[in-house]
Amino acid sequence: MEEKLFDGAFYAKLSKLRMSNRVKLTMGLSGGRKSTQKGNSVEFSDFREYMLGDDIRKIDWNAYGRMNRLFVKLFQEEKEGNYRIYIDGSKSMDYGSSNKSIFARRIAGMFAYVALYNLDRVYLTQLRERNTVPGKGKTGRQAFSKLLVEMENMTFEGNTNLHESIRKCPISGRGVSIIISDFFQEEDLEPMLRYLAYQKQEIILVHVLANEEVTPDLEGHLNLIDMETQRDFRVSMSNQVLKVYDKTLKKFRGNMEKLARKYRAHYLYVNTKDGLDKIIELSKKSQIMDYKS
Repeated sequence: MEEKLFDGAFYAKLSKLRMSNRVKLTMGLSGGRKSTQKGNSVEFSDFREYMLGDDIRKIDWNAYGRMNRLFVKLFQEEKEGNYRIYIDGSKSMDYGSSNKSIFARRIAGMFAYVALYNLDRVYLTQLRERNTVPGKGKTGRQAFSKLLVEMENMTFEGNTNLHESIRKCPISGRGVSIIISDFFQEEDLEPMLRYLAYQKQEIILVHVLANEEVTPDLEGHLNLIDMETQRDFRVSMSNQVLKVYDKTLKKFRGNMEKLARKYRAHYLYVNTKDGLDKIIELSKKSQIMDYKS
C-alpha cells in the first residue's frame, strides 16, 4: 500500500512545535516577530529624551512630574518573519524504502506549520532543473492546508542545480531560508550559501539521506544507473569498496558541516529511517525549534 504523505503521526506532532528565530528582522508587515526598529505597537521598549518634532502624545507625563524633564516612550515594533522553504525536486530525492521525497515534504510541512502559526509568511518552492517557479508568500493558519496540497502534487525528476534554481526566486529583506535536499549534485554548493548569506538569510540546511544510501546492502558485480543522468557504472562490491564508500560519505558530510560553519548556517543531517523525531531533536539542539512534550 502506498505510504500516506501526511498521516496521523505527522499531525500529532505539529501542535507541540514552535519556532525560535534569531534573525533581527528589519523589514516586513505587522506580525509575530520583534524588530530592531521602534514603532507603535503595545509592547514598551525604552525611554529617550524629548526632541523637537516628537509626537507629544508619546510624552511620559509621570516621568516629567518626577524629573521635570520631557521623555517620550519607545515601543518595540513587531514584524512579520519571512520563511523560504526550498525542496530539492531532483529524481534522486525519490528514493529509499523510507522515501526521501516523502520525508522532505513532511519536514517542509513541519517548518511551514510553525511559521504560519507564528503569524509569519511562508514561501514554498520546489527547485526544478528547468522550470523552478518561485512560491508565492502565504500567511495565516488557513494557508497551511493549501501548502500541503502543493506538496502532495509535487513530482521529482531530472537533476537540479540548487544555486541556479534558488537564484530564480527573488529574495527581499532578511529572513530564513530552509533548503531540504540530499545535496547530491556535481556543482559546488558554496555559491548557493554565499548568495543566501549576501541576501541576509539565516540558512538552515536539512540534509536528507535514505538508509540505503547510508548503509548500502550491495554485493557482487553490479551495473548501477544514475537516477538523474541515466549514466551507468559497472562496479564490483566488496567489504573494501563499502569501507571506501562509507569514508567518502563521511567526508562529504564533514565538508557540508564546514561550509555551514563558514556561513553561520544550521546543518541538520537526518536518515529517513529515524523519522521526524530526529529532525525535531536536531532542531532543538540548534535552537531552531522547540517541542513541548
